[in-house]
Amino acid sequence: MLDLTNFELGLVSFPLLLIMIFLRVPIGLSMFLTGLFGYMMITGGTNVPLSKLKNETYSTFSSYSLSIVPLFLLMGHFATRGGMSQALFKAAESFLGHRRGGVAMAAVGACAGFGSICGSSLATAATMSQVALPELRRYGYSGGFSTATLAAGGTLGILIPPSVILVIYAILTEQNIAKLFLAAFIPGILAALGYMLTISVYVRMHPDAAGVRPAVPWHERLRNLRDVWPVLVVFVLVVGGIYRGWFTPTEGAAIGAAGTGLIALFNGGLNWATLMESFIATARSSAMIFFIVLGAGFYNGFLALSRVPQELSDWVGTLGYSPWIILTMILVLYLVFGCLMDSLSMILLTIPIFFPIIQMLDFGLNPEETAIWFGIIVLIVVEVGLITPPVGMNLFVINSMDRLTPMVETYKAVMYFVASDILRVIVLVAFPGITLFLLRVLH
Repeated sequence: MLDLTNFELGLVSFPLLLIMIFLRVPIGLSMFLTGLFGYMMITGGTNVPLSKLKNETYSTFSSYSLSIVPLFLLMGHFATRGGMSQALFKAAESFLGHRRGGVAMAAVGACAGFGSICGSSLATAATMSQVALPELRRYGYSGGFSTATLAAGGTLGILIPPSVILVIYAILTEQNIAKLFLAAFIPGILAALGYMLTISVYVRMHPDAAGVRPAVPWHERLRNLRDVWPVLVVFVLVVGGIYRGWFTPTEGAAIGAAGTGLIALFNGGLNWATLMESFIATARSSAMIFFIVLGAGFYNGFLALSRVPQELSDWVGTLGYSPWIILTMILVLYLVFGCLMDSLSMILLTIPIFFPIIQMLDFGLNPEETAIWFGIIVLIVVEVGLITPPVGMNLFVINSMDRLTPMVETYKAVMYFVASDILRVIVLVAFPGITLFLLRVLH
């Protein structure tokens, strides 16, 4: 090891990091330890690493931009306590439930709505499963189809703004958070519509996989629709307020958390005990995310010192390959590693390496458009990994809530949704204007 150059140390660190992750060492700790020992190998002592540790810890935990993360997480917990997931599913089910596959479509629609105030895929999948899974069972939906639908619908939680991962990406790449939220809107809607179309195709190919519930009278539909107004108000206030410049993203997250908290209190879902539970759950999730960010900052600092990102960027430039081929190779890597790691860890680990490469390629876009478009595409591909067998994390979350359904049945059904996702990625890669449409019109 001592005979390796700095660049070679950087390259060797990556497989060592993956080995630690596969051995179930927490991802934040894995990146921190790899970065720490990497610094020691390059600098030949402990003074620089310890100084880096002091500065990195302070700059990470005192970051104003990162304060948006616990606020969005708290907003999601309050939304769950306020019964918003039930209201969304009930409203969607009353309009769609009488169609073949309609209850599953309603679950996807409710996931999209809940994702607009949650920002976490795993939380959206877990929360909506508690609400929708009993109804899907009640109306004769097969176990594999039900769990696959909810696992896929859960991925909408992180794509439809506000999104915690998009905030982290914006900080890493120094992009505007409001513009990233705006760019994610159309791909998020396309994802929800694509899943509904997939459900329609699936129930025609497998008629026994879904039953039909009786139609709901119109007066009941309108009453259920009226119950979702808090979700619309919070979404419009937070995302609209951030975009209009009424307040910063952090202020918007604070207003959203306060608004959902008041709604939960008004609906009877928030008392002293549940308030404390929400605070503790938010603190735990925030601590985990912040430690991963700290570990990633330390490891990425070591990579920068070893010049791995710069050397790889220069090397790719000498290959002479088409930018589209290089982008495809990067996305395939994201798809593979997305099956093995959570979204946040994957973004923090890879963006400092791949982003400089993407920025030097010519896709016919200006640098800001390239950064925003690439961020949305990467987010989608990483989320596909959450539902890709055999180790998609969303699949395990849903399966843990439905022990009666064999995992292999979920695997079979979810491949239809994976195919829908891959088709959507191809379209968004081939036509960047779809992702950037709202951004170009409104800016």
